[in-house]
Amino acid sequence: MNAKSDVQLPAVSVIMPVLDEERHLRGAVQAILSQEYAGEMEVVIALGPSTDRTDEIAAELVAETASHKNKRVHTVPNPTGRTPAALNAAIKASRHPVVVRVDGHGMLSPNYIATAVRLLEETGAQNVGGIMHAEGENDWEHAVAAAMTSKIGVGNAAFHTGGQAGPAETVYLGVFRREALEQQGGYNEEFIRAQDWELNFRIREAGGLIWFSPELKVSYRPRPSVKALAKQYKDYGRWRHVVARYHEGSINLRYLAPPAAVCAIAAGTVVGAALTPLGFLIPGGYLAAIALGSLPAGKGLPLKARLRIPVALATMHMSWGFGFLTSPRSLARKVIASRRPAVLSSR
Repeated sequence: MNAKSDVQLPAVSVIMPVLDEERHLRGAVQAILSQEYAGEMEVVIALGPSTDRTDEIAAELVAETASHKNKRVHTVPNPTGRTPAALNAAIKASRHPVVVRVDGHGMLSPNYIATAVRLLEETGAQNVGGIMHAEGENDWEHAVAAAMTSKIGVGNAAFHTGGQAGPAETVYLGVFRREALEQQGGYNEEFIRAQDWELNFRIREAGGLIWFSPELKVSYRPRPSVKALAKQYKDYGRWRHVVARYHEGSINLRYLAPPAAVCAIAAGTVVGAALTPLGFLIPGGYLAAIALGSLPAGKGLPLKARLRIPVALATMHMSWGFGFLTSPRSLARKVIASRRPAVLSSR
């Protein structure tokens, strides 16, 4: 695959799972259709059971592109509303050799697809991905975006904070060779979250390469409220524990920090209330740490946004840790029972 103008570029299928995305869907699709890419392109939107105007907007996009020869939008139903089922339905309905995953609240940078196609060719990877660049549209979202792109918020995760290009365990979203997706049978639909990690694990087990590059950037719109952010991060923690039980050895200190903080703060609060005020040093120390950590994270933001960063950090840490600690073993057993062995190429 070569991005030079005198070489035939591979056609690309962009797959998008959506549920209640009326706020961002049109912008996300327009960012795809306006890509600086000369090859043929299609967008396949998998529609969950939305309660807002998502389906109506999707229908408008289909109608608006119906006469376009090389850039058209299609839809497929996803009655379960589950992300991995949506992705599999969209993959099945798509037809091109390069498959780009995008979410309904993700905005591709203008040269994202062209760069990804070039990287697939240069690296020989089965999947390439880059940075989840959180950007807000109001004070709260600016605060969450700052938290999500800071090391005090997410540790040293390269797809949040950036890093050197190279092989990776997993990447954000991903641009795949269709043959890799078909070889592995798509996403495991038991993984309501962390389905990217599980699929990339199978690709790597089969000898494929997953490649991270900071050249690839997707603008991400954060959750619009404390409640929505808390649910998101509780689910992240819950499913990361499932992954840890699914694949022993995949856990590291970055993943253990939030549950350890939850336990320490809870213990310090109990000791402080029941035995000695010294126990309150632990939750007090945590609050002081996130307050200080929010200062560099909020550089350049309005005062109202900066004041919300500690709230965003605490919500992310505590919700992730609580989800990790309360993740039921029965969920992991169900997922492990659905384990798909990596499929080696017959070639």
